[in-house]
Amino acid sequence: MRDEMSNPLTSTKLEEYFSEDYFHFGDVVNPPEKSDREVEAIWQLLSLREGSSVLELGCGYGRITNRLAEKGARVAGLDISPVLLKKAEADAAERGVDVEYVLGDMRSLPWRDRFDAAFLWYTTFGYFDDADNERVLLEAASSLRKGGRLLIDHSNRFALLRRDCYVTQRNDDLRIDIMSNDVLTDRRICERIIVRNGCVRRAHLSYGQYGFSQYVRMLRSAGLETIDAYGQEGGAFTSDSPRLLVVARK
Repeated sequence: MRDEMSNPLTSTKLEEYFSEDYFHFGDVVNPPEKSDREVEAIWQLLSLREGSSVLELGCGYGRITNRLAEKGARVAGLDISPVLLKKAEADAAERGVDVEYVLGDMRSLPWRDRFDAAFLWYTTFGYFDDADNERVLLEAASSLRKGGRLLIDHSNRFALLRRDCYVTQRNDDLRIDIMSNDVLTDRRICERIIVRNGCVRRAHLSYGQYGFSQYVRMLRSAGLETIDAYGQEGGAFTSDSPRLLVVARK
């Protein structure tokens, strides 16, 4: 069991994890007011304005992407989950916004020199092995115009040193996340148990954890520079910050 969870995920395993169950608990884990605050932080960190072209990698069900479109950005979102993309498209239609949603793998993007900004939000970086994680950054950088910005929001590895258990409830349904660290591979491991409609389902996810100096090396290797660190929602970053936000410019 330990070996299966600590290994980097395949595309198929990611699709299984980011399923309808993931969407079902979405507004409980990330209520609308939290999403609104995060959109404001992203807008400021990426220096966006009305008409800016923006790409979200790992956009999920569009909780951030569609809000950015409402603010006037020209947005594209890429995700590997057909289920979540359908939710994103339905939400965009309900909000009356036009968003380009693409089913795909962030390790191979169809765009070059197109966007003013790109971002990976809510720990959507690190799913693969180190080589493929760096490939994600190279692809993201290649999608940007000269002067474009890339934003990464990730958990702060120094604030996640112990085993934790988080329980999320929606009506009678439960999502139980058992979190641990593999100290030999520097990966954070999530064993997820879903109790819903009388059924129990399990899913596994692991992602690499990187410090700021590692981000600097990887981002410079991808052709980016002027790399800055921020804490949660754009505040000051310290060792106790729950999130590490990294902004780089092409």
